[in-house]
Amino acid sequence: MSSSEATIENRTFDEIAVGDSATLEKRLTMEDIKLFAVMSGDVNPAHVDEEFARSSFFHELIAHGMWGGALISTVLGTKLPGPGTIYLGQTLRFRGPVTLGDQIRITVTATEKDERKGQVVFDCECRNQEDALVLDGEARVLAPKEKVSRPRAVMPTIRMAEQGKLSEMLAAADDPEPMTAAVVHPVDIESIQAVDQAVGRGLIRPILIGPMARMQSAADDAGVDISGFEQVAVRHSHGAAETAVGMAEAGDVGAVIKGGLSTDELLGKLVDPGNGLRTERIPSQVMAFDVPTYPRPLMISDPLVNIHPGLFEKRDIVRNAVELAHALKIHEPRVAMLSSSESIDPKLSSTLDAAAICKMADRGQVAGAVIDGPMAFDAAISAATARARALESPVAGRADVLVAPDLEAASMLVKQLSHLADARGSGLLVGLRVPVVMSGRDDNVPSRLTGIRLAHRYLAYLQHAGRDAMAAAVS
Repeated sequence: MSSSEATIENRTFDEIAVGDSATLEKRLTMEDIKLFAVMSGDVNPAHVDEEFARSSFFHELIAHGMWGGALISTVLGTKLPGPGTIYLGQTLRFRGPVTLGDQIRITVTATEKDERKGQVVFDCECRNQEDALVLDGEARVLAPKEKVSRPRAVMPTIRMAEQGKLSEMLAAADDPEPMTAAVVHPVDIESIQAVDQAVGRGLIRPILIGPMARMQSAADDAGVDISGFEQVAVRHSHGAAETAVGMAEAGDVGAVIKGGLSTDELLGKLVDPGNGLRTERIPSQVMAFDVPTYPRPLMISDPLVNIHPGLFEKRDIVRNAVELAHALKIHEPRVAMLSSSESIDPKLSSTLDAAAICKMADRGQVAGAVIDGPMAFDAAISAATARARALESPVAGRADVLVAPDLEAASMLVKQLSHLADARGSGLLVGLRVPVVMSGRDDNVPSRLTGIRLAHRYLAYLQHAGRDAMAAAVS
């Protein structure tokens, strides 16, 4: 930045002469349109809905009219007169559309000075790259009397965090009938509200299991009528967990949803080898996220169940995550087996396990995915990092699934993405006979609803896969 660009300086009333002018050029981008829509709340489809815009008068997206008005304000406030200017009035006439890619030149020219009032009138116009007039008008300002020269403020970079691909996948689901779900100890507002919203979206038929008085109190606080929901009375959270597991074991429910009890209390009942929920695989938690800085849904496993998984446990963790990816219609997910680097080191067991899992995949022991590792986190999610390290891999830089070496690493990664990268999503416990939504006590309603959507999609996928297998056997 040059010294002149590093400062912002005005021109006082006495320094301005009729005929003086200042200009600014700006190219319209889609980000400009979206930012203006977010700031103003104007989501007129002519500006933000490409399909609608094609059928509109202009046949393409156009800028908000006041976007040009804001650019005029920029010139008056930063160039002529500059800092200290007070806007008194503005007229605008919209002469033509501003479309994506147009290079707009904004010019303000002093046409009149009122010595008594210290006011200046400016002719304002905006022209595109073809010199066609798209906007004009007249501004009246109170020009500054004193000279101002200040360092130019460095504004923060704005990152557009739009609805991500995971949200789109779940929102666009064409799923079957609502699933019957045991809701365990829903004695908090968030659990009740999430259940109510899930019912409203046709996702679940809930069975609320817990102390009747506490569930009703939570419903009253949440403003939700639960009189139409099936309810099973138990005295405490321990009994609610036992009852829900029993229902799942008997096939009375297709899913379990954690409410306001501790994770360990429910998890202990779910993974108990003595119940009938265990399958040939170990259960594991798969977190599914939209990360604003990543162009695809990102799944991470296992931050909940397996503290120090061995080789075969990691194989099952991979299988569970791949199955959920398939349920989300990611047909051949790219799986990165994480470690501290891409080099195999006999002293670092995570690198040996990663290499073994990859060989299993080569021999068909883990199917339905492209798997590579060991791989550091940055190489797994950054194509630039992978190129810098000359890492040739079909997974590096575009992983769909990250399998951490242990629970600690997975848990820290999940929390870092959630709190520092604004990741949004939820988790699903898979590998049991029913999917389990294991929401944390601090999870908000949208996160809990995402978990229910994941369970609904996963259960639909399993039912569909079962029908396909049966059809193949008959044929």
